Formats: sequence, C-alpha cells, structure tokens
Amino acid sequence: MECTINWVPSGGMTFVAETGSGHVLAMDGAPEGGGRNLAPRPMETVLAGTGACAAYDVVLILKRGRHDVRGCQAKLTSERAQTDPKVFTRINMHFVISGKALPEQAVQRAIQMSHEKYCSASAMLAKTANITTSYEIVEA
Repeated sequence: MECTINWVPSGGMTFVAETGSGHVLAMDGAPEGGGRNLAPRPMETVLAGTGACAAYDVVLILKRGRHDVRGCQAKLTSERAQTDPKVFTRINMHFVISGKALPEQAVQRAIQMSHEKYCSASAMLAKTANITTSYEIVEA
C-alpha cells in the first residue's frame, strides 16, 4: 500500500493525498492553524477510515453468513488527548444495521469479529484508545 501527499500552497494548509489505487483525497487544517476549512482534517480521515474499515468487515461477515443485510451505518464519536501528540484516547463505534430478519447474535458476532480480529485500523488505534462498540438493528 502506498500514498503520496502533496501540499497545495495556494490553499493555505490544504493537502491532497493520492492513494496507490489512484484515488484522490483532500484534507485541510482548521482556520486557526492556517487552514481554510475546505476539507476534512487529517485526524478526521483517520477516524473515518477506521469506521469504514469496521463497517466493511461487518457487512462482509453478515453477507458471508447469508444474512439479508441491506444497510450499515457506523457513527463514531471520539476523544483525544489534551496534549501533543493528541492521540485518540476513546472511540465508540455505534452501528445501525438494517436488513430482513437479521439475527441479533449474528450482528453481535460480526461486530466482535471486526473489532477483535479483522479491522486493522481499530487494532492500531486500540494501542492508545479505549474502543467500545454498540449497535441497533433496523428491520428493512
């Protein structure tokens, strides 16, 4: 995996990342740090990537279990350290899973497997953050 980050000088503190798969992602700093608030902050992208990694796992595990999953939303809330480096210290991932007749046990298992075995991003962040999960199931 690779990624190239380029600063856009005319954008204040805007950076553009090009991923190894050829996709582009813009990031910007807060106005008080010289940014113009044109894109997500770098740490917001870390949090978003972690949520997407876990949601991907949950959907894949449910689909492989032949469950009729129709939607998956991960809502992440976090806290960061007060001093530099301002690492994540607490993260909660709340999943809203929709589908037809989804067994609660299967949803619990998918979330647990992602958290304990498959999600690389949350495994890394768990070195500094207490990560908790919660969920709700919505009948589609």
